[in-house]
Amino acid sequence: MRRILRAALDAADPYAAVRRALSLTRHTFRAADHAYDLRRIRRVAVVGAGKAAVPMARAVAHVLRGRLDSAFVVSSKGAAAGAPEGCDVVEAGHPVPDRRGLRAAQRMLDVASSLGAEDLLIVLLSGGASSLLPLPDEGLTLADKQRVTRLLLRSGATIAELNAVRKHLSAIKGGRLAAATRAQVLTLILSDVGGDDPGVIGSGPTAPDRTTFLDAVRIIRQYGLWEKLPAPVRMHLVEGLAGWRPETPKPRSRIFRRAHHVVVGRNRLALEAAARAARTAGYESVLIDEFVTGEAALVGRWMGELGKSLAGRAALPGPVCVLAGGELTVTVRGSGTGGRAQEFALAAALALQGAPGAWVAGFGTDGRDGPTAVAGAVVDGGTVARGKTKRLAAAAYLKRNDSYAFFKKAGGHIVTGSTGTNVNDLYLVLVCPSKSGESMSRAGRPSPQKPRG
Repeated sequence: MRRILRAALDAADPYAAVRRALSLTRHTFRAADHAYDLRRIRRVAVVGAGKAAVPMARAVAHVLRGRLDSAFVVSSKGAAAGAPEGCDVVEAGHPVPDRRGLRAAQRMLDVASSLGAEDLLIVLLSGGASSLLPLPDEGLTLADKQRVTRLLLRSGATIAELNAVRKHLSAIKGGRLAAATRAQVLTLILSDVGGDDPGVIGSGPTAPDRTTFLDAVRIIRQYGLWEKLPAPVRMHLVEGLAGWRPETPKPRSRIFRRAHHVVVGRNRLALEAAARAARTAGYESVLIDEFVTGEAALVGRWMGELGKSLAGRAALPGPVCVLAGGELTVTVRGSGTGGRAQEFALAAALALQGAPGAWVAGFGTDGRDGPTAVAGAVVDGGTVARGKTKRLAAAAYLKRNDSYAFFKKAGGHIVTGSTGTNVNDLYLVLVCPSKSGESMSRAGRPSPQKPRG
């Protein structure tokens, strides 16, 4: 499993992903299908936000070889190491925004507005960008946005729903960064959302917004949060509905004629690399094509039941690895601490009880699952029983959303530290027939039996 997860992280390496997408031949700078003649460009400025902003900036600086005039990025705690020479880095709060992020967002907007029509603005976006760029619209405060973010995070809202609301409370999201500059805009994206929609990733600061104030209000009401919102936020949204506040720039806006977006990395690439590593290790790899969303506990139970069912098949020809990628949600009803990958794994452990030779793991590629300092957790058929020996009732911990505490006491955490990337999560089921399972427990790898099918 360690080798499989390592392969996924290598495939999601942001520095390598940006290097693959960019090239410089004499005076021609290319980003995928878009070409820029640097002889006609006066200044090149880089701004960026997200957990992978620093290595992405380093890759751009390497390709441009001295043609970069300025660089400024905001990232999460501990991410400043490895910044290229001349690049300013600010570390700000995630997932709940803070004042450092607010100042960074204002600076980013100032950089964009200082550029002219002969300039090129390169924007780097990766997971976490939306939280790291909190710039409240007129009449709102940072405390207002923090309150809204916490409410939506605990409600089980999807990242697309969360960002639809954020865009309508912001002075920089939802295409407003692109609207603030006269420069050409090139956005390089390490995608952390299903479908790789530039309008959703990082709340789309340089992309057209297809959502409206009405969508934002519907989302808030759907989760029963309207009365819990700060009064200024409710007033802001009502004024937006009445047409008293401008909507975010839409797809037909002339602004986006000079804006291009290139997705340099995505969850699918990491998933495919993990599948190749599993095959090399002797597993028959099965990929779930759909980007997995929904309640972490429900999906965890399903994958745990899948693992138990496969482990119980006497005719299983050899080791099997089932892989899925996505981003699950947790509707917080208890007072515990955890994250979507750990909640997934704890639910899987309950479904997997007693199954020999089967393992299930939930893994956040950024190395941080929710507000915790772990990447996720791995479980097997004996996880719940081991918890009982320490007087830990797995079902009770799951009910109060306290998966972190359970795995800290019972064992099973996956710890990587900050990985410098973020392409959502990976969810794995590893199953070995009994002989292979015995071999794995002794040698740490499946037997060399070649799988059929």
